[in-house]
Amino acid sequence: MVTRRQLLAASAAGGAAILVPAGGSASGRALAALDAGEIPKYVTPLRIPPAMPAVATGPERDEYVIAVRQFRQQILPPSWPRTTVWGYGSTAHPGSFGCPAPSIVARVGRPVRVTWVNQLVDDRGDYLPHLLPVDPTLHWANPAGGTEYRDRHGQSDGGPQGYRGPVPQVVHVHGAHSAQESDGHSEAWYLPAARDLPPDFAVTGSAYREFRSRFAEHSGLRWAPGSATFEYANDQRSCTLWYHDHTLGLTRQNVYAGPAGFYLLSGDDLPDAVLPGPAPTPGDPPNTSYHDIPLMIQDRSFSADGELFYPGGYSAHPDGPIWVPGYSGSTIVVNGRTWPSLTVQRRRYRFRLLNGCNSRFLLLGVVANATARPARPVLPVWQIGSDGGFLPEPVPHERLALGPAQRVDAIVDFTDVPAGTELYLVNEGPDGMYGGGRPGVDFPPADPHTTGQVLRFVVTDATGADPSVPPERLQLPSHPRLGPAQRVRRLSLNERISGGSMIMLLGVLDERGRGRPLRWSDPVTEQPVLGDTEVWEVRNFTRHVHPVHLHQVQFELLGRGHSGSAQPGPGERGWMDTVLAYPWEVTRIKAHFDLPGRYAWHCHLLEHEDNEMMRPLNVLPRGGAAAGDGGSSGGDGGSSGGSG
Repeated sequence: MVTRRQLLAASAAGGAAILVPAGGSASGRALAALDAGEIPKYVTPLRIPPAMPAVATGPERDEYVIAVRQFRQQILPPSWPRTTVWGYGSTAHPGSFGCPAPSIVARVGRPVRVTWVNQLVDDRGDYLPHLLPVDPTLHWANPAGGTEYRDRHGQSDGGPQGYRGPVPQVVHVHGAHSAQESDGHSEAWYLPAARDLPPDFAVTGSAYREFRSRFAEHSGLRWAPGSATFEYANDQRSCTLWYHDHTLGLTRQNVYAGPAGFYLLSGDDLPDAVLPGPAPTPGDPPNTSYHDIPLMIQDRSFSADGELFYPGGYSAHPDGPIWVPGYSGSTIVVNGRTWPSLTVQRRRYRFRLLNGCNSRFLLLGVVANATARPARPVLPVWQIGSDGGFLPEPVPHERLALGPAQRVDAIVDFTDVPAGTELYLVNEGPDGMYGGGRPGVDFPPADPHTTGQVLRFVVTDATGADPSVPPERLQLPSHPRLGPAQRVRRLSLNERISGGSMIMLLGVLDERGRGRPLRWSDPVTEQPVLGDTEVWEVRNFTRHVHPVHLHQVQFELLGRGHSGSAQPGPGERGWMDTVLAYPWEVTRIKAHFDLPGRYAWHCHLLEHEDNEMMRPLNVLPRGGAAAGDGGSSGGDGGSSGGSG
C-alpha cells in the first residue's frame, strides 16, 4: 500500500510510483492503491447534488440535453490529488457536470425527455479511451468487432490495458416505467461522434437502429450520431430512482468511472411540510439549506497519483486485463467525496439512501462511536419508502440493509440530540462478498477504521420550527396491491466454472427442480404476455446474496425462505425493483407487465451482470404464446419445484 508520506515523497521525486501488475488507473500505468487508513476523514463538507437544469420547459414536458464527459474532481480531501472521472451534466450549462451528476427532478404525470450524449472526447474531438482496464474477451459491446461481431465476445491484443478504443455508453433510469426504446437496453449503446473513430468499428449496438426507429415513429425525432433521446412518462408513484450507464459487458467499469445521478420523482401524495424539506430544485440560490438530501454511497480505491484504481488481473492471463468476479473499494465515497461531514440542525431530515457500489452490501446505523464494534445505534433510521415508493407504514431500523442499486427513503430525527454532538453513519456490511447473516457472528464487518465509516453528522441548534410530522406518527399514502397472477415462473441463480474462474448465471429450473443455467445469448425464456401479472420464484443455488433487478416494473415481494413462504420484513412490503435473493432460498415476487417489448433482468452485482448474469425479458403482445420455462399458468404459486 502507498501511504500519504510515500505519495508526497514520490511527488517530490518527480512522480515515481510503485508498480503493481494486477491493477490499473486512469493514468494508464499500473500503480499501487493508496492506503485508505492514511486518508483523513470528515475534513470536507457533504456535497449535495443540485437539480439538473432543463433546456426547455413547455406545456407538455420538460426537456434536457445531458452529456457524459471526462473531467477532474476533488474526491479525496483538498490537500490530496484531484481524480479523473466521468460524469453527466447539461450541455447548456458547462458548470453542471459532476460525479455524481445533478439530480433530475420530475413530477408524477409530467413527461421528461432527455437527449443523452456521449461526449467522451478530448479538446480536439478525438475519442478518449477508458479510464480503467477493459477485458475485451467477455460477451460485451465489442465495437472493434464491427457490425458483424458487435455485442459478442471480443479478442485480447495482449496489451496491459486491454481495449483502448472509443467507449460505448447507454443510459438506464433504474426503476423507471419506460417504453422499450427509452429503457437503455444494453445493446443500444453508441460511441461518441469523435473525429477519429476507426472506420471498421461498429458505432452503435445491435439494438440501436430498432429503438431509434421506434422513437422516431411516435415522436418525429431522429437521434443524432453519438446520442439517443429517451422519454420518461413518469406514470408511476413518487419514488427515488437513479440513472447510470448500462452498456453490455462494460457497466461495472463505466459506472465505477463515475457517471450516475438521482432521478427524483415527486407528486401530490402528501401535503407540503408533512415530510422534511426542502430538497434541491432548479434555480435554488447558493447556500440554500436542505432537509431532504439524497445520499449516493459508493466505494472506490485510488492509486498513488489520486486516480481511480480498479483491479485488472485475474486467473492465468498475464497478457491483459481480465474480469474480476467482484470488487470492494478501500474507501467510502458519499456524493463524490470520501468520508464527508454534514452539519445538521436539531430537527428531522429526510435522506434518500442509494447503494451505488458495484458489489458491496451495506448495513447502516447511526452511532456515537465511529469505530466501536459491534456498533451501538443511538438513533433509529425510520424507513418510509423503498425502491418504488412509500411503505404501508414507517419502519424503525437500528441496522438498515441496503444491497447494490437498492434505495431507502428514510427519516432521521435529530430533535432531541444536544447541540455539539457528533454522530456517525457507519457500515457493518462485509468487505467481501455477502452471504447473509449477522456482522461479527456470520462474517467479519467492514474495517471500522475505513470502509466501516460512511458519514459524520455534526448537530447544531435549530434556526426555526420544524413543521414536519414525527416519523412514528406519519400516515403514509396507501396504494392498491396487484391482483391474481396468470402465471408462475420458476427461475434459478447458478454457479459454474468457466475458463478457470467461477461465474454466476441466471436460468430456469429443469423438470427435477435443478438449476439450468443460461447465458445472455441463449433463447429467451422469460416472455410474459402484455397485461399479465406473474409470480417469479427465484431459487438461489449459490453461496452469495444477489440483488435481482427487473427492468420496466416495480414488483411486490411475496415471500422468502426454503419454500418461499416466509413473510417479508416490514421494510420490504413496499414496491421494489431490486430484491435480495439469499443463498439456498426461494425469493417470490409478483409483477405486472403492461409495456410491450425488449427488456432485461439481471443481478445488480455489476461484475456478475457484465459476465453473463443477465437475461432478456421480452413482453409479448396479447395473443402471443408465453415461452415455456418449467412454470405453470394460474395462481400465485406455492413452493418452487425441487429442494435444491
